[in-house]
Order: sequence, then C-alpha cells, then structure tokens
Amino acid sequence: MDRALLADFLRARREALQPEDVGLDRGLRRRTGGLRREEVAALAGMSADYYSRIEQQRGPAPSESILVGLARALRLNLPERDHLFALGGITAPRRSLRDDHVSPTMLRIVGSLGDVPAIVLSRYGEALVQTRPAVALLGDYTAYEGLNRYLVYRWFTGEPRVRGLYPVEDHPRRGRVFAAEIREAYTADPGGRAGAIVAALLEISPEFAEIWRLHEVGVTHHHDLKRYLHPELGELELYAEMLTDPEQAQTLLVFSAVLGSPSHDKLRQLA
Repeated sequence: MDRALLADFLRARREALQPEDVGLDRGLRRRTGGLRREEVAALAGMSADYYSRIEQQRGPAPSESILVGLARALRLNLPERDHLFALGGITAPRRSLRDDHVSPTMLRIVGSLGDVPAIVLSRYGEALVQTRPAVALLGDYTAYEGLNRYLVYRWFTGEPRVRGLYPVEDHPRRGRVFAAEIREAYTADPGGRAGAIVAALLEISPEFAEIWRLHEVGVTHHHDLKRYLHPELGELELYAEMLTDPEQAQTLLVFSAVLGSPSHDKLRQLA
C-alpha cells in the first residue's frame, strides 16, 4: 500500500468532482470547487473521520469494501478503479463485461456510418448493432436466438447463409479464425458463455472438435483483403477494419473496398 499516492489520488479525484456531478446541491455557502471530505464519505458509506484519516495518510489500510465505496463515490471509471485498488494494495475485482450493452461512443460511430457496412460484435461473435448496408451484405445477424446468435456456432453447424458468404476454398481458413476467436473468449472465462458455446460445438461438430484440438491462437487476418459472396452482386473483395472497445470487449468491423474497384461500385449499390 502506498499511503502518500493513495491520499494524493483521492484528493485529486475529490477536487475534480462538482456537487452536481454526484447529485448534490451546491448551495450558496460553498466557496471552493470540488467535493468536501464529508460528502465523499457519505457517498461512500463511511464516517467522515475515517475518510479524513485516509487522505491524511493515517489509520489502518482500507479494506476492499472501503475501496469499492470510494470508487463508487468518486465516479471512477474502470482504469481509475483498478489504479485505486493498486494504490491500496488490493487486487481489483474482476471486471464485469456487459456484452449486451453498446457504449454511447460506439453507437455514435455506427450512426455516422449509415452508408457503410458496419457491425458491432461481442467477444463471443454475437451481432449487437448493424448498419443497413451491413444487413444487405451479410444478412440480419441480430435476428437469431439461442446459440444461433453466435457466429462461430452458426458456422460450425453449417448454417447456409453464413457458410455461403465465403467461397468454399476459403472455408478452412475461416473455420480456424472463428475457432481461435472463441478460444480467446473461452480462456478468459471458461465457465461462462464461451464455455457453453464450446461444449455444444464439441458435441455436435466434428469439424470444430478437430480444429479445437490444434489449440491455435492469434489466427486472424482482419486486415487482409477477403472475398464475400452476395446473392445479387456476386463476389466482393473487401477489407474489414477493426475498432475495439476494450472495456466492453466489443469490436466494430467496418467494410471497405479499394477506391474505383468493381467491389467499390458494388458497395455503393448496397448502400
């Protein structure tokens, strides 16, 4: 535990917040900005004396519950919360990822891409948001239910629309990529949703089981030019550029073509 740095961090975060930021009335007698110590203490569920001793580098080391309360009171984001725990000498709680929640920033980006195929995927390959051109290119990935929500599951169970999106000669590579992506999620949380997907596929898909035994990681080619088959426009050669939200473990894929190419003209028709 680093008492000096902990006190300095808490003081800086307290002074950076305004009463209205945490739902408090500023009042007429407040002469300085920031929150008072007693206000932070009340928001964190502790006595003002206890909080003051922390800022004054006195008293016992704060417990995990105290740090959780302070993180909540000071409206810390996840990196700031983890920093607070590190200063307090305690391992931060495991981050909880809301895979069904797309951040406002990501939604604004998707909203600005109305004429471009773009899709937001969870770490499990579940489509959360698609632009209309992405639906025209890929199909409506958000319409599935159950395990079929996950792209890797549809691929290895032979769903015709997802298999038919790629030329047959590209299928082995696509299967390895999908398996490596779900392995990354599985390694992070084997007992969670990824574990259920993997268990189901190992039971029903010999193809998946064979690839899974290879234990491949990092098999990706997101920045390579890939071929897609459209039922009306034929073959398109597209790049899929990635933007990742690390706190939500979500990825935005934006599809583009070489300017002036036949595929670029076809993308304009999709829009």
